[in-house]
Amino acid sequence: MAACVAGGVAALLSGCVSTPLPPAAPAQPAPPGPGAAPGSGTGAGMGAGGSAATGSAGAPADPAAPPPAPREFRAAWVSTVANIDWPSRANLSVDKQQAEALAILDRAKALNLNAIVLQVRPSADAIYPSELEPWSEFLTGQQGRAPRPLYDPLQFWIDQAHARGLELHAWFNPYRARHATAKSPLTPGHIANTQPDAVKSYGRYLWMDPGEQAALRHTLDVVLDVVRRYDIDGVHIDDYFYPYPIDAPNAAGAESAALDGGAWQKAELEFPDQPSWQRYLLAGGQLDRAAWRRQNVNQLIEALYKGIHREKAWVRFGISPFGIGRPDRRPAGIVGFSQYDKLYADAETWLANGWLDYLAPQLYWPVAQAPQAFDVLLDYWLAQNTQRRHVWPGLYTSRIDNAGKAFPPEEIVKQIGVTRSRTGGHGHLHFSVAPLMENRKGVCDQLKAQAYQYAALVPAAPWLGTTPPATPAVTARRDGAGLALKLAPGAGKAVAQYAVWSRYGNEWRFAVAPGARTELRLPDDGTAGAASAVVVSAVDRLGNESARVTVAAA
Repeated sequence: MAACVAGGVAALLSGCVSTPLPPAAPAQPAPPGPGAAPGSGTGAGMGAGGSAATGSAGAPADPAAPPPAPREFRAAWVSTVANIDWPSRANLSVDKQQAEALAILDRAKALNLNAIVLQVRPSADAIYPSELEPWSEFLTGQQGRAPRPLYDPLQFWIDQAHARGLELHAWFNPYRARHATAKSPLTPGHIANTQPDAVKSYGRYLWMDPGEQAALRHTLDVVLDVVRRYDIDGVHIDDYFYPYPIDAPNAAGAESAALDGGAWQKAELEFPDQPSWQRYLLAGGQLDRAAWRRQNVNQLIEALYKGIHREKAWVRFGISPFGIGRPDRRPAGIVGFSQYDKLYADAETWLANGWLDYLAPQLYWPVAQAPQAFDVLLDYWLAQNTQRRHVWPGLYTSRIDNAGKAFPPEEIVKQIGVTRSRTGGHGHLHFSVAPLMENRKGVCDQLKAQAYQYAALVPAAPWLGTTPPATPAVTARRDGAGLALKLAPGAGKAVAQYAVWSRYGNEWRFAVAPGARTELRLPDDGTAGAASAVVVSAVDRLGNESARVTVAAA
């Protein structure tokens, strides 16, 4: 990410329930429909026009029927580079690594998030067993050293996320080959040693040259290897294409300078891609150097999108570029660092060509900061989205700290409200999970009270498929002070989740259960008593929902 703020996880373990298979969350009130006043009823924090966050979650014509399922992508990035989020330090015991992972997943579930974006490739290394890249030193303290006793961290995260009804998106850094904080020596199998011509030194980093076909092939091979071997829900790449330029001859602070307005205008150290550039010219290339660099990155983006969906059509591809668009299109009054000119990331073209399933622009500025206003930038990206992919902004939740430019928690709640007020604003991601784990300045309390009172399904991706799963088979019986549901998928497509509505008095409550669950208990309400009606549908990996089944208690 463009800005990385370290945060502790271990301190939170004592306050988190960390059981490998958690109980299902109780059903929650469904949100209000369109036209509900901001902050009214059970949908407080939705803002006017609440349907932006919930799809068409309006009041149904039949009051005896539940509303449509609320839809919103709610995710947090989990950074492994430099041990920002997980593990809290290198070379923790396996038990502690797993306990920290479970604490993060439990916090995400408790907050009614529905996805985790886990960094699996910090810098041409891996937090999973790979024949293509070495084990990451941020996991074990030494590059190439496996966890002891041996386990597969990525598989562990996937299994435990899915057990909680959370999606797991695997996050790859596409070109960074060595991070500035790395300490251990490179292994013989690292790309800097196996393909040295494809890797350049830039300040305190090693960087794969996007102009070298060997770099493109290697990153593509790494990503598709994970897609083939793991049951991930998405592939996610960040904003590190060509490196953030550093001041000549300075070698640090590039990402922070990009966020801070005018500092990015200083003289820059040129990225050393002269050999690949000259080879392009000698082969008859006609583009100028900046356009050629963008073409190099475009080739990777297109190849990833097509390659991922050839392997598994349901795995969504997301990209999180720097949040300010190309200079010749940006709205009046918006100024600052240009990813188009500086990182050679042409996100506008990716949207226009439909080479992604969701864009998560890093909108890391407050609504009131006019030169980089959150709402103006969000509207810009939504306007570029001619192929109607998902646009889910990245929120700088880690800026809730004690720095001079700190955000109050209310800023993040406000930005979620702005996103929900826009047509097509059906999601967001928090960078990173650390402030959520620490509940910095009460941010989790505010989110739960004002923005995340209820669970939500991830929005569907109809361009990838629209066939719904079969109607599930569901039965119910009285079980003490509650209803016990038995859940079974219908024939055909696999079920990723069950959407469950239960009616208490005049109020419909909504919950999500993992598709692997076979039982779910709906406790009686202390005031309203037992649920008077229960409705269940099955949801597939693309968010397609089956016909509903109404359940009668035996």
